[in-house]
Amino acid sequence: MTVHAAPATLYRWLCQLRVAPYSYDWIDNRGHRSPRHLIPGLENLEIGQTMMTIFDLTDFEKDRHLTCRIKARSSANRLFGDVVVSYLIVPKAGRECRLLAKLRVGYPRGLRGALMRLVLPPGDLVMMRRQLLNLKGLAESSPPPS
Repeated sequence: MTVHAAPATLYRWLCQLRVAPYSYDWIDNRGHRSPRHLIPGLENLEIGQTMMTIFDLTDFEKDRHLTCRIKARSSANRLFGDVVVSYLIVPKAGRECRLLAKLRVGYPRGLRGALMRLVLPPGDLVMMRRQLLNLKGLAESSPPPS
């Protein structure tokens, strides 16, 4: 997705994933609206921090990427399997960049895994599209970080 904002601005919005998923809040944020303003301090990332409630931060590079993995031995892990998601910012000319998202899923075994193989990809497509569009809109309407 092309974002008309500086990579640093978009990265700052990705850091907001520490407190909210920024997709369809009524589904995956218990009806609470994801913040529409930058919360000071969320850009101070550390490996192991909770992201989007059900993920742990596993890797990051300032203004470049974030990678999160579903919390081990959690109810989300039992339901969805082992899910890793990476968000990559690719700088372009001027105040423009590309936001890429990549998922890797290790589905649970048995019937649950078979059902997840059918349901999770289209569900994730819908949810991630909304998330990326929300982050794009928020980054594009924000002043560059100082």
